[in-house]
Amino acid sequence: MYYAIRHVTRFHYSAPVSESITEIRMQPRSDGFQRSVNFTLQTSPRSRVLAYRDDYGNYVHHFDVPGRHSHLTITAQALVNMEKPPALPERLGAGAWAKLDALVADDAYFDYMNPSTYVQPVPELAMLSQDIGLRRGDDPLAMLRELNTALYDYFEYAPQSTDIDTPIAEAILARRGVCQDFAHIMLGLLRNLGVPARYVSGYLFHRTSDHDRSVTDSTHAWVEALLPDLGWVGFDPTNNLIAGERHIRTAIGRDYADVPPTRGVFKGKATSSLEVAVHVTPSDAPPPTEEPQVISWVAAPSGMTAQEIQDQQQQQQQQ
Repeated sequence: MYYAIRHVTRFHYSAPVSESITEIRMQPRSDGFQRSVNFTLQTSPRSRVLAYRDDYGNYVHHFDVPGRHSHLTITAQALVNMEKPPALPERLGAGAWAKLDALVADDAYFDYMNPSTYVQPVPELAMLSQDIGLRRGDDPLAMLRELNTALYDYFEYAPQSTDIDTPIAEAILARRGVCQDFAHIMLGLLRNLGVPARYVSGYLFHRTSDHDRSVTDSTHAWVEALLPDLGWVGFDPTNNLIAGERHIRTAIGRDYADVPPTRGVFKGKATSSLEVAVHVTPSDAPPPTEEPQVISWVAAPSGMTAQEIQDQQQQQQQQ
């Protein structure tokens, strides 16, 4: 199945700014059961867009707008080919936990087993684990299925109820949040059990018949856990789904801090506001493949003071 994606981001500034430097993680990955067929990125004001791969293999596009401007519009369009993954077994069988422990013993998955920017070992995680009766159990795959459902049932999905920097402790106590919170909480619980788990940023194609809780006009987030004999398997606790052909992956990392759709800075004392529109639709006619140019990251301009530089927000909170 081919999906066409159009993702438009508009920043509006209260006064003219200059020297915007922005990086984008919106191109679908080409691995597993998906392939990025085509990707284009346009900006207004116009700029030269370059690209590279980060440490996690994500496509990162970046550009700068040196002149004065009062708005910045980024239009990303992609075509991705998604294949349906094979059905998972009900259980992994005897010895699965021992296999997993042996698999991670050499620290190859260190990044995905330890605290990260948004996933800290707060006491509220232990409280939640006790509330939902989380334990390793007999089989890691069965445990993951149960945890996915438990988080879906325990938390209310409430768009705009949190922001990018909301600590997981606050979301746990409120028992509500958005997909970013669901993913971070699941990561913390799994890492506490010794299960390597990583954050996935991307898109979910919504079908009316599926009754997905997450909103249709935003990016989405879910979790991948490492399992013996299966590799990385995706779990979407927001919608109580096993990630499949509707889950389009754009970036992976330890948590949201590694994968924001937009990140950058600008020079000026203006405030900024953000509008985002995301559309994912089935497509039958793939255009020719275009691969991005691969280069190294360009350092930010020197000589700026703290008062002059403003964060170009990671405000595309994943809903």
